[in-house]
Amino acid sequence: MAIPVIDFSKLNGPKRAEIMAQIANGCEEWGFFQLVNHGISEELLERVKKVTSDFFKLEREENFKNSMPVKLLNDLVENKSGNKLENLDWEDAITLLDDNERPFQTPGFKETMTEYRNELKKLGVKVMEVMDENLGLPKGYIQKAFNDGDVDDAFFGTKVSHYPPCPHPELVNGLRAHTDAGGVILLFQDDVVGGLQILKDGKWIDVQPLPNSIVINTGDQIEVLSNGKYKSTWHRVLATPDGNRRSIASFYNPSLKATIAPAPHLVELATSEANNEAYPKFVFGDYMSVYATQKFLPKEPRFQSVKAM
Repeated sequence: MAIPVIDFSKLNGPKRAEIMAQIANGCEEWGFFQLVNHGISEELLERVKKVTSDFFKLEREENFKNSMPVKLLNDLVENKSGNKLENLDWEDAITLLDDNERPFQTPGFKETMTEYRNELKKLGVKVMEVMDENLGLPKGYIQKAFNDGDVDDAFFGTKVSHYPPCPHPELVNGLRAHTDAGGVILLFQDDVVGGLQILKDGKWIDVQPLPNSIVINTGDQIEVLSNGKYKSTWHRVLATPDGNRRSIASFYNPSLKATIAPAPHLVELATSEANNEAYPKFVFGDYMSVYATQKFLPKEPRFQSVKAM
C-alpha cells in the first residue's frame, strides 16, 4: 500500500476533474499525498538538497554527537535496562522564518532557502485553493481564515531536520507519532533514506521516497475547517542505522490571532443536528498552547480542551 502520487501539472488541463478527485481522495482517505510535476524546478530542489546537507555537516553534526539524545541513548545501552527512550527524538532541527536574522556559515544556504520557501508558499496557496474548490468553499476561504481575514499574518515556517544514523534504532524514535497542529504541510523529504510512516487503517505505512516530490499533509486546523471531512493523520519517523535522512517541512499555519471554526457551509451539509458541530470555534493561539503539552497525545482531547477555554 502506497500513499497517492498526483501529477499536479495536469490540474489545469483536460484531466483537471481527475486530478481534483485524486486530491480530494488524498485529503479525505489518507491525509497525505505526494505531488510530482508541482512547478518547483529540479535545479532549485537540487540546490536545496546540497545546502541543507552541507549545513548539517558544517554547522550541526559535531554538536549532535554531544546532544541529549546521544547521551541518553549511550547511557541506556551501557546500563542494559531494556527500556526505550520514549520522550525524545533522534532528530536535529532548526526553524526558518521570514524575519530570521540568524547568520549561517554554509555558503548559499540562506539565499537558497529563501528562494525555496517563496516557491513553497506559492504552492501551498494553490493546494489550499484546490481544497476550497473540492469542499465547495469560495476560492481563498482557507487562506483568508488562516490570515484572520484580510490581514496577511498567517504563519509560514520551515523546519529543516536531519535524522543521523542511529546505532540502536530499536531504542529510540526518529520523531514520535503525532498529528500536526496547523494547516497545510509541504514536505520535501529525503529521496534515498526512508523512515516516514503514516497510520492508515490501524497499520503503519511507509511514505515512499520519490525524487523531487513534495509530500502534502493536512493538519488539525484543516480538519476543523472542513468539519471533519479532511482528517489530520498520525505520522512518525523511524530512526535508522544507515544514511542521514533529510527532511524539510514547511508549515502554512493560521495566525495565532486567527479564529478557527468549521466552515458554515460544511456544517449545514453535515448530517448532525443543527448547531451540534463536531468541532469547536477557537483562537489558534489557544490551541497551540494546548498542543505544546499534548503534541504526542490523542488529538480529540485537544479539541475538547480548547473548547473549554
